[in-house]
Amino acid sequence: MNTNKLLEQLANAQDAQADLALLCGALAIDSVTGQETPFAYFLKDQLSELGFKAETGVFEAERENVWGVSPFAGPNLMVLGHTDTVHVRGWKEYWQNDPRNEPFVGAEVDGQIWSRGASDLKGGICAAIAGYRLLQQIEVQPTCNLTFAFIGDEESGEPGSGVSAGAKDLVRRVESSQIPRPDFAIYVEPTKLDIYTAQIGFFIAEITVTGKTAYFGTPELGVDALKATHKLLSQIWAHEADLNAGPSHDLLGTSSILVTDVNGGGFIAVPGECKFSLIRKLRPGENLDEAVKAFEGALNPQNLSDGINVTIDYTAGRDHPKGGSPVENDPTLAAIHLLQSCIQKTRANAGEIAAAPYWSEMPFLTDLIGCPTVYCAPGDISVAHTFEERIEIEEYLAAVRTFALFFAGFNTSHSPQKSLI
Repeated sequence: MNTNKLLEQLANAQDAQADLALLCGALAIDSVTGQETPFAYFLKDQLSELGFKAETGVFEAERENVWGVSPFAGPNLMVLGHTDTVHVRGWKEYWQNDPRNEPFVGAEVDGQIWSRGASDLKGGICAAIAGYRLLQQIEVQPTCNLTFAFIGDEESGEPGSGVSAGAKDLVRRVESSQIPRPDFAIYVEPTKLDIYTAQIGFFIAEITVTGKTAYFGTPELGVDALKATHKLLSQIWAHEADLNAGPSHDLLGTSSILVTDVNGGGFIAVPGECKFSLIRKLRPGENLDEAVKAFEGALNPQNLSDGINVTIDYTAGRDHPKGGSPVENDPTLAAIHLLQSCIQKTRANAGEIAAAPYWSEMPFLTDLIGCPTVYCAPGDISVAHTFEERIEIEEYLAAVRTFALFFAGFNTSHSPQKSLI
């Protein structure tokens, strides 16, 4: 494949207004977690128009995933992304009397599109779809099979949701052969068009410390939950110091533990209950079960006063019942080298091999399906979930060409077994 000639064809044929219209059409659909289905049907229509065999399937209640399979032979390349966004509470108030005050419009300001979901991650989904459409326009057929799969329930924050129910359903459908098993996958989390081959893991713990309240004038009748909490926090911070002094990952650094909230006390009385929350970061290579065991050993509630009870709830199970696993993929894979080359031809100063300082659903593919996976898409994760969420237009349009190049070049030489070393 003469990539320079193909890139010239792509650049000449690209209809920037059509690509932006696709993105703004996607952004106009409210798909806050729990309300993903209308956006899934929008994507089904887009895939069907491009000749994919597009289907939807329920993953929970009336919430649906969508996927589409191309009619081509060859190794199966999957493009994956989540259809849900975080909420928009406070958005209008933040942008009062500003063109950006509607969260589902996609206002163009200063060369960027501002909207909930612009970066996380409708920009990535639309860039991939537009990339395939661009190949069709110049009549170039990929030498691989393409599967686009878009799933709900990735984001957390809405009651009773955000447990990767959509990703779990995807795994079931792959294992039952309803969706083709991928040989390589790109999950379109925003990376500013760098390539993230690894990510952190995590667990969240909610700790409740219960004692016995008593009037302040007779404190001997109570059991102070706040004093017990102080001891537990000291033990956790000692555990944090041990983690920070421990092994370090080249891209993601050391493991850590962070207390994020403390709440307790009573009205002029012995505090009878105290609650606190924490999040534990796992570097790639760590085992989540072992990390939980080490944390609980460091907590050591047996050293507390009689009458103190400690309960621990792990509230954010994902691919693991107590959290999300860390992941690392081989950065020397030929498919990753191809993707990097395609990026560098379309976007200067992008295409760096890096790692995600966040958790998303890569483990469902890498660990549960056995598919090498990277995160790569336009957009900046640092503005996701904020009122400043936006995507740079030129980066988005470059991503369209990047995906087109990659789809055209991915073939049997980029199977998971092929590396550069």
